[in-house]
Amino acid sequence: MECANALNAIAGNPARDTLVRLPLLAVGRRSAEAAGKAGFTDVTSAGGDVRELVRLIEASRRKGEGPVLYLAGEDRASDLVAELLERGMAVEMRVVYRAVTTPLPESLIDALKAGEVDAVLHFSRRSAENYVAGAKSAGVVGPALAVQHFCLSAQVAEPLAGATHVMIAARPDEATLIELLAAGSA
Repeated sequence: MECANALNAIAGNPARDTLVRLPLLAVGRRSAEAAGKAGFTDVTSAGGDVRELVRLIEASRRKGEGPVLYLAGEDRASDLVAELLERGMAVEMRVVYRAVTTPLPESLIDALKAGEVDAVLHFSRRSAENYVAGAKSAGVVGPALAVQHFCLSAQVAEPLAGATHVMIAARPDEATLIELLAAGSA
């Protein structure tokens, strides 16, 4: 499961009771925790690493087993399907949610203009792209890029070209990002 949002998308699905009995391999801890809260009982986290997720899936598969069901968002940071197909595994991907870009709120625009924003956390490349696009649309790209940016990975940071203070977590997980924020804000 790429994101906890996929769990919300299946909450009212008629197949939900069948799905929650299947083993669930999540890319990160937050998704794994959300899966447990959603009723999944056999949940394993890959610790935020897609390569580790591929390894876990490969290790858990028995010969002749049915396809891997991949519940995903419309925008994905990696091509898990291609990785699994390369290893000879059947995979069925279903897009069950999508992120929708919205304009920056007026309160954020005002705070950026006034220099009242110290830092921004970026958990995905898509959110960083949306932040920059929203700043451009609002005419505050300069102040938006001048704040400290704390990113989950180098890939997440890529849309922040021109930003003067970009920090990247040593590991792609929320706890490491929060530790980086605490150290960078001290």
